[in-house]
Amino acid sequence: MNKTLPEPNRRILVVDDNTSIHADFREILCPGSSQKTSAANELEAAIFGDQPQVCDDTVFEMDSAYQGEEALEMVKLSLKEQRPYAMAFVDVRMPPGWDGIETVARIWEVYPAIQIVICTAYSDYSWNEMRAKVGQPDSLVILKKPFDNIEVQQLAHALTKKWSLNLQAELQLKELSKTNASLAISEERFSKAFNENPVPSAIQSFPDQRIVDVNERFLQVMGCSREDLIGQTPADLKMWEKQEVADQWYEAMVRQELVRDQSAKIRSKGGSLREMQVSLSPVAMGGQPHALLLAQDVSERVLLERQLRQAQKMEAIGQLAAGVAHDFNNILTVIQGHAGLLQNKLKQTDPEIKSLEQISHSATRAATLVRQLLMFSRKQVMQFKHLDINDLMSNAIKMLERLVGEHVEIEFKPEGLVPAIYADSSMMEQILMNLAVNARDAMPNGGHVTISTSVKTIHRAATPMDPELRDGQFICITFSDTGTGMDTQILGRIFEPFFTTKPAGKGTGLGLSTVFGIVRQHHGWLDVESKPSQGTTFHIYFPTSKEPAEKTELVVDNKLRNGRETVLVAEDEEPLRQMVAHILRIQGYTVLEAESGRQAIEVWERAAKHVDLLLTDMVMPGGVMGSELAARLSQKQPGLKVIYTSGYSPGMAGKDTSLLAGPNFLPKPYSIGKLAQFVRECLDAPPKQNGRHETSAATCLSYS
Repeated sequence: MNKTLPEPNRRILVVDDNTSIHADFREILCPGSSQKTSAANELEAAIFGDQPQVCDDTVFEMDSAYQGEEALEMVKLSLKEQRPYAMAFVDVRMPPGWDGIETVARIWEVYPAIQIVICTAYSDYSWNEMRAKVGQPDSLVILKKPFDNIEVQQLAHALTKKWSLNLQAELQLKELSKTNASLAISEERFSKAFNENPVPSAIQSFPDQRIVDVNERFLQVMGCSREDLIGQTPADLKMWEKQEVADQWYEAMVRQELVRDQSAKIRSKGGSLREMQVSLSPVAMGGQPHALLLAQDVSERVLLERQLRQAQKMEAIGQLAAGVAHDFNNILTVIQGHAGLLQNKLKQTDPEIKSLEQISHSATRAATLVRQLLMFSRKQVMQFKHLDINDLMSNAIKMLERLVGEHVEIEFKPEGLVPAIYADSSMMEQILMNLAVNARDAMPNGGHVTISTSVKTIHRAATPMDPELRDGQFICITFSDTGTGMDTQILGRIFEPFFTTKPAGKGTGLGLSTVFGIVRQHHGWLDVESKPSQGTTFHIYFPTSKEPAEKTELVVDNKLRNGRETVLVAEDEEPLRQMVAHILRIQGYTVLEAESGRQAIEVWERAAKHVDLLLTDMVMPGGVMGSELAARLSQKQPGLKVIYTSGYSPGMAGKDTSLLAGPNFLPKPYSIGKLAQFVRECLDAPPKQNGRHETSAATCLSYS
């Protein structure tokens, strides 16, 4: 605030119809301007022997007016010139025209700040009458005639000083008013910013931490009313998951340290926890220290970061699985093949048959584990078709019933005619199997599983669990059980790979993560509902296909059929190549062997027999891959039948990944029955008319 005093104003107006009165006022108020006064002082000094007195009294500037109308005009002029009068001595009686009281009233109409001294020798007006006429007694003084010189000087000094002080007070009030207005605007802005801030915010008294105000977003996060919070401390409310961590923030503020972006979990009235990023700032309110608490809700961001880390983890796992899948699948194929050969030689009553079954079963489980890892990381070979989901699930129910046991009842409720979905049938069965196993484990004493299908029309924006816009028609598979259910903490982690609530050795933790990966590969999404002791329901959505459903022929592992054709086996893994050759020779085929693509060409050229079928690994050393080998030999012999096999995932199989999804692709590991049946049906398939390599092989059947 500006505290500089205004310049002194000693300008005085005397209003009186008597000219001698003006001379007296001038003698009293302006002594230095009178020669007569100066001469009198000198004469007094000569007579009494004193030195002439030097007058140090304040000299006033005085103007004279002889009638009220003249005085009013002089006041107006002074205002126009911005040299207003500080005070006026006004006589009461001034005939003709306005008397003193009317003159004062008129002057105050145009300039209410002027100080007035009414000079009168008679009691023409009572004080109350004067107040009634002028209406401003605080700036009015009565001076009775005849007056004393000292009294006039005192009034002049006091009232001009009062005028200056009034002016100063007025200026300060104006500045204070501006300050208050600015403060009100600032407070309004702060209040608006505070209340409308999307970040949950609270104001706490400091250092006792009591909440004095909160914004609307803070109430939403806490799930309670303003009355529940005001006057309480976070400790009273059990607001923070770890109160001791929050106490450290306020201790840091006492030490005048910054508290910024602190991670914490806030507990709502309902008991749920949300991830927050907390900052504290000191603020003064009403002259008292307070703390401004900003608690940004980062739950969704933390969830997305967790999902990103999970995706990165699964990408690494997928890369690892893809890297070892080839060798691992080769080994499993050899194990399964030799176990199958021994099983075919032994009778069911032989004691060794149980051991062979365990070997075969364990090899199958190992192959399934690799396949699950590849499926979740989207590195598994899939063969998409337009499927009738109702038909596929009807065929799978018997398998599921055997899987869950007799103590679990399965009820299937398909909707009438539903559109097809574009999907891999084995992956759909994998989803059902994994969900069924989870349901069985959640109902150790038995229970009920309900599976249904329906068509849904959905229009919704992206969500944290499904970051894609969904607009159109979808097939919904609903899978419900009456098991133990899950709480919110477990529910938030069920799709994490290797997360399991089962005892050690009872599960891999890949079941639901595999389901999640398959669904995402099919451009779908999942919703899960579960509560403790109330069971679990999965809603799985897939986009509908515009094409009609293709008929699916069930693959049956029939009795192995013999043959007399010649088969060239190109496989770099020696134990596997020897096992495949041995199986085919047992079936009556003539087998030629090669450990690389180049050697296969040499064996072909040396062969004395016509080769009917090439069974080749996709990836081999020596610079000639399986697809190139097939192309070269097909040029030499148009119509050559070809079967591709590989233990690699698409990302590791080289440039010819499209062949992995073809009907003449036999994925590793495979059983001896599947190998023999695949070879036989490929040989029996009619050749393509154009005889080109890239289409002739498509006549061979594929089994998964």
